[in-house]
Amino acid sequence: MQQPDLTQDDPLDDFQRRELTCVGRTKPVWVAGKGPAVIVMAEMPGISPHVARFARWVRDAGFTVYMPSLFGRDGAAASAEEGAAVFRRACVSAEFNALKGGSSSPVADWLRALAKHARGECGGPGVGAIGMCFTGNFALTMMLEPAVLAPVLCQPSLPLGEPERLEISPAELDAVGARLLQEDLTVLAYRFEGDRFCTSQRFAAYRQALGERFVARVLPASAANRDVQAAFHARHVPVPHSVVTVHLVDAEGEPTAAARDEIIAFFGQRLATGVPARNPV
Repeated sequence: MQQPDLTQDDPLDDFQRRELTCVGRTKPVWVAGKGPAVIVMAEMPGISPHVARFARWVRDAGFTVYMPSLFGRDGAAASAEEGAAVFRRACVSAEFNALKGGSSSPVADWLRALAKHARGECGGPGVGAIGMCFTGNFALTMMLEPAVLAPVLCQPSLPLGEPERLEISPAELDAVGARLLQEDLTVLAYRFEGDRFCTSQRFAAYRQALGERFVARVLPASAANRDVQAAFHARHVPVPHSVVTVHLVDAEGEPTAAARDEIIAFFGQRLATGVPARNPV
């Protein structure tokens, strides 16, 4: 894959922009690739060049990527001010439970329906899903849809200001936990040590709820990319945070690159594409 200029808007011209209607609501979804479906949900402030780069890595590994537009300007290398405005709007949007734990965001219903739709289009045993930061927990609530087999939580940051709580209702969490046991599935999760937005308390809460089915990877802060090519992160995210996007170091032997490769291998393992699993989970 040709290295993109991550400081400039990404035209996303190698994706097909589709308007998909699920549970009566229509949203843009960027689709590319062939093979089993993987839902890639963007972090704040939206489908940035860094998020699109990750989606292309997944596509190039043999998957059909579905990248829904949930907030922000698609493809934007947003300024700090634009990104902050997107964040503020999302925090008060009726689609997201950004500030209070114990319940899932309403948008999760739409995302589960998207996963079912993607499975119908792409076939295969099921669908993968990855959420990042603001969307980090959504891959877990999507497990209430039987099509979702490979959930990945990257630095799940909701609810904001309640680091020990989870953005899912107790009943839903119990249902997810039961499914993980019954179908011998796991949840793969990533964060940086010292991340103030996705804390050790949050991972402890997931582990308490899901036990060994919650497979946590905590990367040292020293592994984060320090050459931050994203104005929003440079201004508003002063700690290592975005494992597979802004703070990823794309070089052999780097922990963040290994995390990316493990995630893609996890999708391959669960969705039976033949992609070799570096560290089966």
